[in-house]
Amino acid sequence: MEGAEQEAMARTGPNRSVGRAPGFGVYVHWPFCASKCPYCDFNSHVRAGGIDEARFLAAYQREIVHMAALSPGRPVSSIFFGGGTPSLMAPATVAVILETISRHWPLESGAEITIEANPSSVEASCFKGYRAAGINRVSLGVQSLHDAELKALGRLHSADEARAAIEIAAATFERFSFDLIYARPGQTVAAWSAELDEALALAGGHLSLYQLTIEDGTPFAALQRAGKLQVPEGGTAHDLYELTQEKLAAHGLPAYEISNHARGGEESRHNLLYWRYGAYAGIGAGAHGRLVIGGKRHAMATERNPERWLQLVEQHGHGVIERCPLSPGEQADEMLLMGLRLRQGLDVQAMAEMTGLAPKLATLLAMADEGLLELSHAPPAICGGSSSSSGGRNVQSICASRKGRFLLNRIILRLSQNLLAI
Repeated sequence: MEGAEQEAMARTGPNRSVGRAPGFGVYVHWPFCASKCPYCDFNSHVRAGGIDEARFLAAYQREIVHMAALSPGRPVSSIFFGGGTPSLMAPATVAVILETISRHWPLESGAEITIEANPSSVEASCFKGYRAAGINRVSLGVQSLHDAELKALGRLHSADEARAAIEIAAATFERFSFDLIYARPGQTVAAWSAELDEALALAGGHLSLYQLTIEDGTPFAALQRAGKLQVPEGGTAHDLYELTQEKLAAHGLPAYEISNHARGGEESRHNLLYWRYGAYAGIGAGAHGRLVIGGKRHAMATERNPERWLQLVEQHGHGVIERCPLSPGEQADEMLLMGLRLRQGLDVQAMAEMTGLAPKLATLLAMADEGLLELSHAPPAICGGSSSSSGGRNVQSICASRKGRFLLNRIILRLSQNLLAI
């Protein structure tokens, strides 16, 4: 679950380094879980009879070859094993996948290689094997530090197992993070404050703190419709969010994205690649990617059902079912959606260079006057303005203000509706 902006930096203005190259990544999706959590709408599947891991591994290797042929020679800056529950994979499987990636793309020195893991004692016992395979960062799906809450969330591990797994991760990997979910049914501000204190005592350089959302099609959605589940809303949800920002910032872990907090240099490089609109290959059932093919950026998606994906790969060498070139407008919309999640903000000049589009200067200035956006300024000819028409107030980058963080969807829609060709 590695997801608007941070309060600790809300008044400092956008960071001038937003234009840095995002790099190229590889996402490996392992779609299997030991059980399905009632709040989860990810592409994850339970197979009580187990799977043929060797057969799936061969398919992963073939799809890596296919993707590398579409986007050859790109130096890989990050690899992320997500799911599902990729910590159900044998360490030897992870090692072969990493070796296959490194044979078909050059791997940057110091590349970040992350695996998501559940903190059960069985999975934690594999951490040394993952480290030997080449993993250098782990992201633990803890979700709560209380047994009753874990049971309500459908988690299979205990709070003590979570604490033990965090300690093992800290001793095994160069970098680690863990997730918690807040705004859970019946949760109070005082209870969340105490849980955050314990989490901060256990944390390293990164924490992901997600507000529980009820997704359509999940068991939690059915319970909510039946009136059997209520989550904090309105003022309580706002107070929980504000408390999260204050505590994490005070502890030296300010938010750098809507749900992610880190010390400087400890940010998830792979997720920053997404939010900075870098290119990446998606491997495995239900994986998405963004690849530049023939000079054009394409949206890529593979078959979601693991067994159908496996058959497609065995028949055709890949499980891709969607390969669509993105129009300039679609790319601009995606850049808005991703970039405004970051406290660092969106580089408007980079958007203009990539898509030929940028938000109208008048719209940006109006939204800044309304207290929704913070702007940093640059030389003329950015954002559809000139020095004469804009009074010299040309915009380099934009980020949501403290007020705007709570209205992010409306801000993105308004900007999307007011794009101008450069």
